[in-house]
Amino acid sequence: MKILIQKFGGTSVSTHERRALVVNKILKGIEEGFCPVVVVSAMGRKGQPYATDTLLSLISDEFKKKNSLGVDLLMGCGEIISTVVVSDELAKNNLQAVPLTGGQAGIITDDSYNNAAILRVESEKLLNILKEGKIPVVAGFQGVSEKGFITTIGRGGSDTTAALLGVALQAEEVQIYTDVDGIMTADPRIVSDASLIEEISYNEVFQFADQGAKVIHPRAVEIAMKGNIPLAIKNTMSDCKGTIISNKAIQSSNNVIDGITSMDKRVQVTVECSKNTDNDNYWVLFDELANKSISLDLINVFTKQKIFTIDEKDLDNLKIIMKNLGLQYSYVEECTKISLIGAGMRGIPGVMAKILKILARERIDVLQTADSHTTIWCLVESKNAERAINSLHRDFKLGGCEG
Repeated sequence: MKILIQKFGGTSVSTHERRALVVNKILKGIEEGFCPVVVVSAMGRKGQPYATDTLLSLISDEFKKKNSLGVDLLMGCGEIISTVVVSDELAKNNLQAVPLTGGQAGIITDDSYNNAAILRVESEKLLNILKEGKIPVVAGFQGVSEKGFITTIGRGGSDTTAALLGVALQAEEVQIYTDVDGIMTADPRIVSDASLIEEISYNEVFQFADQGAKVIHPRAVEIAMKGNIPLAIKNTMSDCKGTIISNKAIQSSNNVIDGITSMDKRVQVTVECSKNTDNDNYWVLFDELANKSISLDLINVFTKQKIFTIDEKDLDNLKIIMKNLGLQYSYVEECTKISLIGAGMRGIPGVMAKILKILARERIDVLQTADSHTTIWCLVESKNAERAINSLHRDFKLGGCEG
């Protein structure tokens, strides 16, 4: 039995016309000899009746704070509705489908409501449904605690559900259907000639997702990578072949850089040791920030200074902490972190030098850099970000590439 996981996002199941396209994708999988397991998100986006954010608007903030079990029960409704509606569409095409909650599909979690951890996946029920020649249609984003209560597994959870089931059922592939053709070399809204990446490694796409690209959730990539199950990002509304994510892409790519993504609303913070000579709090600063749940990025620690970035939403809390610690510091708002990603840069000298040369030519100041084996990060002022991304995309010849 060749099992195929097909996950359809909220925009894919939002209208009758789009659900008809979903049915066609499922039929195509069957024609190719696969036994499909379908995972669905809640229909539509905020403002549409059954979208998760719309459902959440029905209850008060006070209830949300005090009754996380009830919040999860409400949030799980959107996906459950989708399972039945999609099952109905399949029935109209003479296909037998079985709508299931995440818990009924065997996803068992702890009881950390709103962001539950997966304990295990019990696959026997799904396998029995497949053996009967029926199509399981599973509510994404949710599971069930060992006490029997519906739990949700965090935003982006439908991708995670698909990856979990793919690994548990040892599927041939997990297909993530959305409203874009796949992973692009850059955001098409920023770079007009951004092109499709046809093949990419797990690690590279994890970097894309983690650094601001929103095509697939990082946790889903991590699960598929550990289980060595190929992922495919596809467009429900087109027949584009999409992006294949697997370990094979590491060997097949000839590019130094495969793509560029970015994250705005960053604030760069600098703390000078010389200005805090007699303040012992200088040495415990990172501990205090961690205790207040402020996440740091692009951390550079030198003998005489510490430089790091934070999200702008944390700036007010940082100011309070710095005041309480009595530390002197400076900060730069409206920064953007640009990430250049590519397994091909591993062991290749001069990549950072080329990046800095390109940005210098454009008279764009680089506020900070960092690098790993597959990613180089540059921090620039947000007003220069679009020009920087386009220049880098052009000079690394990513336009028109196929991965």
